[in-house]
Amino acid sequence: QVQLVESGGGLVQAGGSLRLSCAASGRTYSTSFMGWFRQAPGKEREFVAGISRGGAITSYADSVRGRFTISRDSAKNTVYLQMNSLKPEDTAVYYCAADKTIPTIHAEYWGQGTQVTVSS
Repeated sequence: QVQLVESGGGLVQAGGSLRLSCAASGRTYSTSFMGWFRQAPGKEREFVAGISRGGAITSYADSVRGRFTISRDSAKNTVYLQMNSLKPEDTAVYYCAADKTIPTIHAEYWGQGTQVTVSS
């Protein structure tokens, strides 16, 4: 089993920045890829960004590319999501996920989520 714990969410004004963290514990050797998803009220959960174990492979949703940056500290088993130039439409619960490949909505492991609210 792998446990994922997110932190760093909060309330920020449009144009501001936040950094989310996701700490993994347990059988982390079984999850080469980690990623971030988000779910806004009344909407389906959607992919935001993903990263491989060493950080060589990254992937972003078109809606966040150029504003968000995913990174990973393998020694700490922690993945980060730096979010800049935030928009009200970025408001959602952000979830960390881990899997053997780039995570999808069917990823094997999930965190409990952290709320991000961007005010206009």
